[in-house]
Parts: sequence; C-alpha cells; structure tokens
Amino acid sequence: MSDHRDFYRGRKVLVTGGLGFIGSNLCRTLADLGAAVTAVDSLLPDYGGNVFNLAGYEEKVRINIADVRGHGMEYLVRGQEVLFNLAGQVSHIDSMQDPVTDLEINCTSQLRLLEAVRHGNPELKVVYAGTRQVYGRPLYLPVDEKHLLQPVDVNGINKISGEFYHLVYHQVYGIRASSLRLTNTYGPRQLIKHNRQGFIGWFVRQAAFGEEIKVFGDGRQMRDFNHVDDVVDAFLRAGARAEADGQVLNLGHPQPVSLVELVRLLLEVAGGGSFKLVPFPEERKRIDIGDFYADISRAQATLGWAPLTGLREGLQQTVDYYRRHKQQYL
Repeated sequence: MSDHRDFYRGRKVLVTGGLGFIGSNLCRTLADLGAAVTAVDSLLPDYGGNVFNLAGYEEKVRINIADVRGHGMEYLVRGQEVLFNLAGQVSHIDSMQDPVTDLEINCTSQLRLLEAVRHGNPELKVVYAGTRQVYGRPLYLPVDEKHLLQPVDVNGINKISGEFYHLVYHQVYGIRASSLRLTNTYGPRQLIKHNRQGFIGWFVRQAAFGEEIKVFGDGRQMRDFNHVDDVVDAFLRAGARAEADGQVLNLGHPQPVSLVELVRLLLEVAGGGSFKLVPFPEERKRIDIGDFYADISRAQATLGWAPLTGLREGLQQTVDYYRRHKQQYL
C-alpha cells in the first residue's frame, strides 16, 4: 500500500505507551506525517517510559501521563480515529516475580480499554502490540501464526489474553482491531538501564560503553531481529489497511542469526569490546525458549510489509544514538 503514510495526515491518533521505546518512535513518525498525536504513558519506573524520547516533539505531540489501569481511557479514546495500543509490561522475569501486576497491565487493563472503545468510540481502529512470546518453545521453524500457543511464562499468558480480547471485540462488536506479534526489536530510545526487558538493548549498552557482554548458554540460539523503524512501518500499515482488521500477524526477519553472530557484529560496529559465554541463571533457564524465528509471509501478503533495515546498519545507528545521549538512558 504505497499511500499508507499519507493516510495519517490530519488524523487523530492515540498511542498508549507513547513515551516508551516503540511508542515514542511511532509518535515521532506520526507527527512528521501530519497526524494529531496524543501519547499516553504512565511513566512507571523501570518500564521504559522516558520523556526524553519525545525531545523536540513537545509542540507536535500531546503528552498525557495516565495509567491504562485507570478510568481515564474512557475520556482519552473519544474523538480518536486510530489507537496504537502499545502500553504493556514486557519483562518476562518481572512477570514471574510479580504476576499480579503483569495481569493488571497486560490483561485487565486491555479489557477495560476495549470497553472504553466499545462504549465511547466503537468506530476507532485499534492495533495491538502482541508478542512472539505467546508461542513458547517452537515446535517447528519458522513459526507461523497457526503454531500452537504454549507460553512458558506469565507474561506470555497475559499477552495472549490481551490479544484475544481484541480479537473477540472485533468478532462480536465489530471493533476494527488487529494484533502484531513482535519479535526482538532494537533501535534508539529503548530502555537500557537494566536487562529485564530483553537482551538486545542490554547487549547494545554493553557494546557501546565497553562493558563485557555475557551470553547465556552456548550462544548458538537462533533469533530474528527487527529495527524499530521497520516495526513502526508495520504499525502504520496495519492502522491504515482494512485488510488487517481481525488479523494476527507475525513480525520478524527472514535472516535469523545466532546470538554469538549478533554479538560479534555488534562489537565490530562498536569498535571494540568483548563477550563471554556463561551458564544460564536458573530463573532465566526455566523460561528460555531456545531457537525462534518467525514466518512473516502473512504480514507481507496482508500489509505489503517487509523489514528493510540491515542488521549492521541498524546496530551502528543504535550504538551511535546511545553514545550521543548516554546521560538520558543510564
């Protein structure tokens, strides 16, 4: 769809999790495309929300500090045309240590939000940020959308529920909802203060600032990676295309790499550094999924989407960004 970016000019768009990693990149792009953007974020500590992520866009994006677990969403969805629903608790480790909070954010709040849409703005188009974590340990590779859902942690269970709520509200109430199941996403504006929200941001931090990278296991685990610019493009396409309504679509990359290959490339673009293989901590070993890479053919057919950013190019851009803005992220 060649004009999916033109679709947003003059449209009112709401982004939950708008000060977070993917949400802020999406808000910036939407503002550049001429949309009237409202970013909603709770700014909960350690969740990734960062006011600096929208630096330079304070006059272009309306920022509303609100928790999706509250009732303010009933007001915020009114008059909006597209909702990109990226608010969530994304740490698998945190979900096991504090499962009730994960339930509240990734499950209960999603139902409350959809009720706000049903009663206050049923014409609203909704795109939900799902996750490949719902598949658990793959039975075959690449993983397509027909794969059995067998998550290995509480986060995966609650994300399934949040996604299914969106699909049920589409089927029963006609809410135009879809879900993108994201794989490992990296790029500027990602949280790098700790390693509980995925390894790629943490590896980038360690490479950028000369810290030794610790790779769990033998490093041969295969994964696919998407640069945030490509993920933003997928959201824009899903929000603009009626063909996405009611669909679940994998994002990913057709060229997976092992973790050791990733780290070696990362150290190369960073201009130095080191890594070592270490045993899995028991708490992580219990929820590790091994090899994973997605079949993205449905997203390609439905959205006309494909990842365009090469891994070397994307890692170089990301390392450079954090070196320029170190004080805002550590």
